[in-house]
Amino acid sequence: MKREDYLSWDEYFMGVALLSAQRSKDPGTQVGACIVGQDNKILSMGYNGMPIGCSDDCMPWDRDGDPLNTKYLYVCHAELNAILNHGRSGLEGAKVYTTLFPCNECAKAIIQSGIKEVIYLQDKYADTDSVIASKKMFDMTGVAYRLFDGDHKDITLKL
Repeated sequence: MKREDYLSWDEYFMGVALLSAQRSKDPGTQVGACIVGQDNKILSMGYNGMPIGCSDDCMPWDRDGDPLNTKYLYVCHAELNAILNHGRSGLEGAKVYTTLFPCNECAKAIIQSGIKEVIYLQDKYADTDSVIASKKMFDMTGVAYRLFDGDHKDITLKL
């Protein structure tokens, strides 16, 4: 008889997104994303971090202050990194699992890449212009989005 307590596809892919988020050096917010094809195969992953070649030790991680001395003008978001890490076309009809609802800039990249569904774990910035704009663009272009509704199982990894 087979096991009954295995992970659903949604739990599995959100787990991969959560694990990817652990690569982020951001002291305040760690976000992960996992892009999955229509055949439930992982196409790409990403997390929020500095662009390749920009040293994590030399770039600012502050949230407040002069914009040039905060992380916001520099950090690549998890969803964008996952799209760019894929490195080729072929995301049409894919889904992206992300630990945080995408900002407007990532929404544009999601739409342009052909991704058709966003499954998110948190929407803590739902009232911001950025997320409101994301939802407006998703609604206009037919990109579905839904809150992750898994069982929120505890998974322990020992390395």
